[in-house]
Amino acid sequence: MRIALAGLLAPAALMLASPSVAQQYPDKPIRLVIPFPPGGGTDFLGRVVAKGLGSGKGWNVVPENRAGAGGTVGLASVARAQPDGYELVLAQIDNMVIAPEVYKQINYDSTKDFAPVGLVGETPLVIVTRDGSPFPTLKHVVEQGKRQPGSINYASPGAGTITHLAGELFQQVAGIKMQHVPYRGSGPAMADLLGGQVPLMFTSIPSAFSQIQSGKVRALAVTSLTRSPLLPDVPTVAESGYKDFDVRVWYGLVAPAKTPPAVLEKLSGELNQMLKAREVVDAIAAQGAEPRPVTPAEFREIIQADIRKWRPVVQAAGVQAQ
Repeated sequence: MRIALAGLLAPAALMLASPSVAQQYPDKPIRLVIPFPPGGGTDFLGRVVAKGLGSGKGWNVVPENRAGAGGTVGLASVARAQPDGYELVLAQIDNMVIAPEVYKQINYDSTKDFAPVGLVGETPLVIVTRDGSPFPTLKHVVEQGKRQPGSINYASPGAGTITHLAGELFQQVAGIKMQHVPYRGSGPAMADLLGGQVPLMFTSIPSAFSQIQSGKVRALAVTSLTRSPLLPDVPTVAESGYKDFDVRVWYGLVAPAKTPPAVLEKLSGELNQMLKAREVVDAIAAQGAEPRPVTPAEFREIIQADIRKWRPVVQAAGVQAQ
Protein backbone atom coordinates (compact mmCIF):
# COMPACT_ATOMS: atom_id res chain seq x y z
CA MET A 1 0.00 0.00 0.00
CA ARG A 2 2.81 2.42 0.88
CA ILE A 3 4.56 1.67 -2.44
CA ALA A 4 1.31 2.17 -4.36
CA LEU A 5 0.58 5.42 -2.51
CA ALA A 6 4.09 6.67 -3.19
CA GLY A 7 3.59 5.95 -6.87
CA LEU A 8 0.37 7.94 -6.90
CA LEU A 9 1.91 10.88 -5.07
CA ALA A 10 5.09 11.07 -7.17
CA PRO A 11 3.58 12.95 -10.15
CA ALA A 12 1.86 15.39 -7.80
CA ALA A 13 5.11 15.98 -5.97
CA LEU A 14 6.85 16.75 -9.25
CA MET A 15 4.12 19.21 -10.19
CA LEU A 16 4.44 20.97 -6.85
CA ALA A 17 8.21 21.03 -7.17
CA SER A 18 8.16 22.64 -10.61
CA PRO A 19 7.58 26.26 -9.46
CA SER A 20 10.30 25.80 -6.83
CA VAL A 21 12.70 24.53 -9.50
CA ALA A 22 11.94 27.58 -11.64
CA GLN A 23 12.46 29.96 -8.72
CA GLN A 24 15.93 28.55 -8.06
CA TYR A 25 16.84 28.25 -11.75
CA PRO A 26 19.52 28.89 -12.79
CA ASP A 27 21.89 28.29 -9.90
CA LYS A 28 24.85 27.34 -12.11
CA PRO A 29 26.09 28.20 -15.63
CA ILE A 30 23.89 27.35 -18.61
CA ARG A 31 25.64 25.77 -21.59
CA LEU A 32 24.48 26.99 -25.00
CA VAL A 33 25.53 24.62 -27.77
CA ILE A 34 26.20 26.27 -31.13
CA PRO A 35 26.11 23.41 -33.66
CA PHE A 36 28.37 25.11 -36.21
CA PRO A 37 32.03 26.17 -36.26
CA PRO A 38 33.16 29.58 -34.98
CA GLY A 39 32.92 32.49 -37.36
CA GLY A 40 29.64 31.87 -39.20
CA GLY A 41 26.24 33.51 -38.90
CA THR A 42 24.81 30.92 -36.51
CA ASP A 43 27.89 31.24 -34.29
CA PHE A 44 27.45 35.02 -34.23
CA LEU A 45 23.79 34.76 -33.22
CA GLY A 46 24.62 32.13 -30.61
CA ARG A 47 27.12 34.45 -28.96
CA VAL A 48 24.60 37.29 -29.02
CA VAL A 49 22.17 35.02 -27.16
CA ALA A 50 24.82 33.79 -24.71
CA LYS A 51 25.72 37.37 -23.83
CA GLY A 52 22.17 38.70 -23.58
CA LEU A 53 20.07 35.86 -22.13
CA GLY A 54 19.27 36.68 -18.52
CA SER A 55 22.03 39.31 -18.43
CA GLY A 56 19.89 41.63 -16.34
CA LYS A 57 19.62 38.92 -13.69
CA GLY A 58 23.23 37.82 -13.67
CA TRP A 59 22.79 34.60 -15.62
CA ASN A 60 25.97 32.95 -16.85
CA VAL A 61 25.40 31.45 -20.31
CA VAL A 62 28.47 29.76 -21.79
CA PRO A 63 28.60 29.22 -25.58
CA GLU A 64 30.16 26.00 -26.86
CA ASN A 65 30.68 25.10 -30.52
CA ARG A 66 29.85 21.46 -31.32
CA ALA A 67 30.03 21.36 -35.09
CA GLY A 68 29.60 18.50 -37.52
CA ALA A 69 27.27 16.95 -40.09
CA GLY A 70 25.49 20.17 -41.00
CA GLY A 71 24.68 21.07 -37.42
CA THR A 72 23.12 17.74 -36.51
CA VAL A 73 25.92 16.61 -34.16
CA GLY A 74 25.23 19.46 -31.75
CA LEU A 75 21.49 18.85 -31.81
CA ALA A 76 21.92 15.13 -31.18
CA SER A 77 24.13 15.79 -28.15
CA VAL A 78 21.54 18.08 -26.57
CA ALA A 79 18.74 15.60 -27.29
CA ARG A 80 20.58 13.20 -24.96
CA ALA A 81 21.41 15.79 -22.27
CA GLN A 82 19.79 16.02 -18.84
CA PRO A 83 16.42 17.79 -19.16
CA ASP A 84 17.14 20.34 -16.45
CA GLY A 85 17.52 23.55 -18.49
CA TYR A 86 21.30 23.71 -18.17
CA GLU A 87 22.04 22.60 -21.72
CA LEU A 88 20.38 24.33 -24.67
CA VAL A 89 21.09 24.42 -28.39
CA LEU A 90 20.62 27.11 -31.02
CA ALA A 91 18.73 25.17 -33.67
CA GLN A 92 17.72 26.34 -37.12
CA ILE A 93 15.42 25.16 -39.85
CA ASP A 94 18.10 23.18 -41.70
CA ASN A 95 19.10 20.88 -38.84
CA MET A 96 15.73 20.82 -37.08
CA VAL A 97 13.39 20.36 -40.05
CA ILE A 98 15.20 19.68 -43.33
CA ALA A 99 18.00 17.29 -42.30
CA PRO A 100 15.69 14.67 -40.71
CA GLU A 101 13.76 14.52 -44.00
CA VAL A 102 16.89 14.12 -46.13
CA TYR A 103 19.35 12.01 -44.13
CA LYS A 104 18.69 8.51 -42.81
CA GLN A 105 21.35 8.62 -40.11
CA ILE A 106 19.88 11.48 -38.05
CA ASN A 107 19.60 10.06 -34.52
CA TYR A 108 17.03 12.45 -33.11
CA ASP A 109 13.35 13.13 -33.64
CA SER A 110 12.70 16.86 -33.86
CA THR A 111 9.14 16.55 -32.58
CA LYS A 112 9.86 14.17 -29.68
CA ASP A 113 13.40 14.77 -28.43
CA PHE A 114 13.30 18.53 -27.86
CA ALA A 115 11.35 21.09 -25.86
CA PRO A 116 11.10 24.37 -27.80
CA VAL A 117 11.97 27.55 -25.88
CA GLY A 118 11.54 30.30 -28.46
CA LEU A 119 12.71 31.91 -31.67
CA VAL A 120 15.71 34.21 -31.80
CA GLY A 121 15.06 35.53 -35.28
CA GLU A 122 14.17 34.73 -38.84
CA THR A 123 15.31 35.88 -42.26
CA PRO A 124 14.31 35.33 -45.87
CA LEU A 125 16.58 33.99 -48.55
CA VAL A 126 17.41 35.97 -51.67
CA ILE A 127 17.50 34.93 -55.32
CA VAL A 128 20.45 36.55 -57.07
CA THR A 129 22.07 36.71 -60.49
CA ARG A 130 25.24 38.41 -61.65
CA ASP A 131 25.14 41.89 -63.13
CA GLY A 132 24.69 41.66 -66.88
CA SER A 133 23.00 38.26 -66.84
CA PRO A 134 20.06 37.57 -69.18
CA PHE A 135 17.67 37.67 -66.20
CA PRO A 136 16.89 41.28 -65.22
CA THR A 137 13.80 40.10 -63.30
CA LEU A 138 12.35 36.90 -61.88
CA LYS A 139 9.76 37.00 -64.67
CA HIS A 140 12.55 36.47 -67.21
CA VAL A 141 13.75 33.41 -65.28
CA VAL A 142 10.27 31.89 -65.43
CA GLU A 143 9.83 32.71 -69.11
CA GLN A 144 13.04 30.93 -70.08
CA GLY A 145 12.32 28.08 -67.70
CA LYS A 146 9.03 27.45 -69.49
CA ARG A 147 10.43 28.04 -72.95
CA GLN A 148 13.44 25.76 -72.41
CA PRO A 149 12.86 23.40 -69.47
CA GLY A 150 16.08 22.41 -67.73
CA SER A 151 18.17 25.09 -69.42
CA ILE A 152 18.77 27.13 -66.25
CA ASN A 153 21.24 26.01 -63.60
CA TYR A 154 20.82 27.37 -60.09
CA ALA A 155 23.41 27.23 -57.35
CA SER A 156 22.94 26.72 -53.64
CA PRO A 157 25.42 26.46 -50.75
CA GLY A 158 24.65 22.75 -50.36
CA ALA A 159 22.43 19.83 -51.34
CA GLY A 160 19.57 19.11 -48.97
CA THR A 161 19.65 22.58 -47.42
CA ILE A 162 16.87 25.13 -47.15
CA THR A 163 18.51 27.10 -49.98
CA HIS A 164 18.38 24.04 -52.24
CA LEU A 165 14.79 23.26 -51.32
CA ALA A 166 13.70 26.88 -51.77
CA GLY A 167 14.78 26.47 -55.38
CA GLU A 168 12.84 23.22 -55.65
CA LEU A 169 9.73 24.83 -54.17
CA PHE A 170 10.02 27.77 -56.57
CA GLN A 171 10.15 25.39 -59.53
CA GLN A 172 7.03 23.65 -58.27
CA VAL A 173 4.98 26.82 -57.82
CA ALA A 174 6.25 28.46 -61.04
CA GLY A 175 5.77 25.34 -63.14
CA ILE A 176 9.32 25.27 -64.48
CA LYS A 177 12.29 22.92 -64.39
CA MET A 178 15.81 24.06 -63.44
CA GLN A 179 18.98 22.11 -62.70
CA HIS A 180 20.38 22.30 -59.18
CA VAL A 181 24.13 22.75 -58.77
CA PRO A 182 25.17 22.20 -55.12
CA TYR A 183 28.32 23.74 -53.67
CA ARG A 184 30.23 23.32 -50.43
CA GLY A 185 29.23 26.66 -48.94
CA SER A 186 28.10 30.04 -50.19
CA GLY A 187 31.62 31.30 -50.99
CA PRO A 188 32.37 28.85 -53.84
CA ALA A 189 28.81 29.22 -55.16
CA MET A 190 29.12 33.01 -55.23
CA ALA A 191 32.50 32.77 -56.98
CA ASP A 192 30.98 30.70 -59.78
CA LEU A 193 27.97 33.01 -60.02
CA LEU A 194 30.28 35.99 -60.48
CA GLY A 195 32.40 34.00 -62.94
CA GLY A 196 29.41 33.11 -65.08
CA GLN A 197 29.50 29.35 -64.46
CA VAL A 198 25.96 29.48 -63.04
CA PRO A 199 23.38 32.19 -63.76
CA LEU A 200 21.24 31.96 -60.63
CA MET A 201 21.69 31.36 -56.90
CA PHE A 202 19.44 30.89 -53.87
CA THR A 203 21.30 32.00 -50.76
CA SER A 204 21.12 33.88 -47.45
CA ILE A 205 21.04 37.68 -47.48
CA PRO A 206 24.29 38.12 -45.47
CA SER A 207 26.25 35.89 -47.86
CA ALA A 208 25.24 38.04 -50.85
CA PHE A 209 24.75 41.46 -49.26
CA SER A 210 28.16 42.98 -49.99
CA GLN A 211 28.05 41.81 -53.60
CA ILE A 212 24.56 43.25 -54.00
CA GLN A 213 25.70 46.56 -52.53
CA SER A 214 28.70 46.67 -54.86
CA GLY A 215 26.50 46.12 -57.91
CA LYS A 216 28.28 42.93 -58.95
CA VAL A 217 25.19 40.90 -58.12
CA ARG A 218 21.54 41.72 -58.75
CA ALA A 219 18.90 40.63 -56.24
CA LEU A 220 15.84 39.43 -58.13
CA ALA A 221 13.59 38.65 -55.15
CA VAL A 222 13.49 37.81 -51.47
CA THR A 223 11.59 34.73 -50.39
CA SER A 224 9.46 36.08 -47.52
CA LEU A 225 5.95 37.50 -47.87
CA THR A 226 7.20 40.97 -46.93
CA ARG A 227 10.28 42.84 -48.10
CA SER A 228 13.50 42.68 -46.12
CA PRO A 229 14.57 45.81 -44.23
CA LEU A 230 18.10 45.14 -45.49
CA LEU A 231 16.90 45.09 -49.12
CA PRO A 232 13.82 47.34 -49.15
CA ASP A 233 13.96 47.89 -52.92
CA VAL A 234 14.00 44.19 -53.75
CA PRO A 235 10.55 42.69 -54.43
CA THR A 236 9.30 39.48 -52.90
CA VAL A 237 8.61 36.32 -54.88
CA ALA A 238 4.98 36.86 -53.92
CA GLU A 239 5.02 40.27 -55.64
CA SER A 240 6.14 38.50 -58.81
CA GLY A 241 2.87 36.59 -58.91
CA TYR A 242 3.39 33.67 -56.53
CA LYS A 243 1.37 34.96 -53.60
CA ASP A 244 1.78 31.99 -51.27
CA PHE A 245 5.55 31.66 -51.69
CA ASP A 246 7.09 32.14 -48.26
CA VAL A 247 10.47 30.72 -47.25
CA ARG A 248 12.15 31.96 -44.11
CA VAL A 249 15.14 30.65 -42.22
CA TRP A 250 14.62 30.70 -38.47
CA TYR A 251 16.95 30.31 -35.51
CA GLY A 252 15.65 29.28 -32.11
CA LEU A 253 16.50 27.84 -28.71
CA VAL A 254 15.48 24.31 -27.82
CA ALA A 255 16.11 22.22 -24.71
CA PRO A 256 15.97 18.45 -24.19
CA ALA A 257 12.50 16.93 -24.04
CA LYS A 258 11.00 16.68 -20.54
CA THR A 259 12.63 19.90 -19.37
CA PRO A 260 10.26 21.21 -16.65
CA PRO A 261 7.60 23.53 -18.14
CA ALA A 262 8.29 26.17 -15.49
CA VAL A 263 11.95 26.27 -16.53
CA LEU A 264 10.96 26.57 -20.20
CA GLU A 265 8.66 29.46 -19.37
CA LYS A 266 11.42 31.22 -17.46
CA LEU A 267 13.85 30.75 -20.34
CA SER A 268 11.25 31.92 -22.83
CA GLY A 269 10.48 35.03 -20.80
CA GLU A 270 14.14 35.99 -20.56
CA LEU A 271 14.71 35.29 -24.26
CA ASN A 272 11.80 37.48 -25.32
CA GLN A 273 12.91 40.21 -22.94
CA MET A 274 16.39 40.06 -24.47
CA LEU A 275 14.91 40.47 -27.96
CA LYS A 276 13.60 43.92 -26.98
CA ALA A 277 17.10 45.32 -26.37
CA ARG A 278 18.27 47.69 -29.11
CA GLU A 279 21.78 46.23 -29.24
CA VAL A 280 20.34 42.74 -29.69
CA VAL A 281 17.93 43.88 -32.41
CA ASP A 282 20.82 45.58 -34.22
CA ALA A 283 23.06 42.51 -33.89
CA ILE A 284 20.35 40.24 -35.29
CA ALA A 285 19.69 42.72 -38.12
CA ALA A 286 23.38 42.56 -39.04
CA GLN A 287 22.73 38.92 -39.99
CA GLY A 288 19.79 39.91 -42.18
CA ALA A 289 17.31 38.67 -39.60
CA GLU A 290 14.55 40.14 -37.48
CA PRO A 291 13.64 39.16 -33.89
CA ARG A 292 10.40 37.23 -33.53
CA PRO A 293 9.33 36.66 -29.93
CA VAL A 294 7.08 33.62 -29.54
CA THR A 295 5.99 31.29 -26.74
CA PRO A 296 7.27 27.70 -26.45
CA ALA A 297 3.89 26.44 -27.72
CA GLU A 298 4.01 28.77 -30.72
CA PHE A 299 7.55 27.69 -31.55
CA ARG A 300 6.50 24.04 -31.40
CA GLU A 301 3.74 24.74 -33.92
CA ILE A 302 6.20 26.55 -36.21
CA ILE A 303 8.46 23.48 -36.20
CA GLN A 304 5.57 21.12 -36.87
CA ALA A 305 4.14 23.35 -39.62
CA ASP A 306 7.52 23.50 -41.36
CA ILE A 307 7.85 19.71 -41.23
CA ARG A 308 4.42 19.43 -42.88
CA LYS A 309 5.44 22.02 -45.47
CA TRP A 310 8.87 20.70 -46.46
CA ARG A 311 8.33 16.93 -46.35
CA PRO A 312 6.30 16.87 -49.59
CA VAL A 313 8.77 19.27 -51.24
CA VAL A 314 11.62 16.87 -50.47
CA GLN A 315 9.59 13.94 -51.78
CA ALA A 316 8.39 15.71 -54.94
CA ALA A 317 11.90 16.92 -55.73
CA GLY A 318 13.27 13.40 -55.38
CA VAL A 319 15.92 14.48 -52.88
CA GLN A 320 17.51 11.18 -51.93
CA ALA A 321 18.01 10.27 -48.29
CA GLN A 322 21.67 9.55 -47.62
